[in-house]
Amino acid sequence: MRQGRKHLHSSQASKDIFGVQFHDFLEKEPHLTRMEMAEEFGVSLKDVKKLKESIDRA
Repeated sequence: MRQGRKHLHSSQASKDIFGVQFHDFLEKEPHLTRMEMAEEFGVSLKDVKKLKESIDRA
């Protein structure tokens, strides 16, 4: 079955949030500060804050 470009993009997007592997984020969250997480994943502090808020909501 053929898969369109949009389908491929949506399936890749479900694995990454802000370009961060979600499982890696959850693994390292209790051990690292926000600054360390931002440096580790190459995202801004604002993105780390948004990820933590989305985890708390779930």
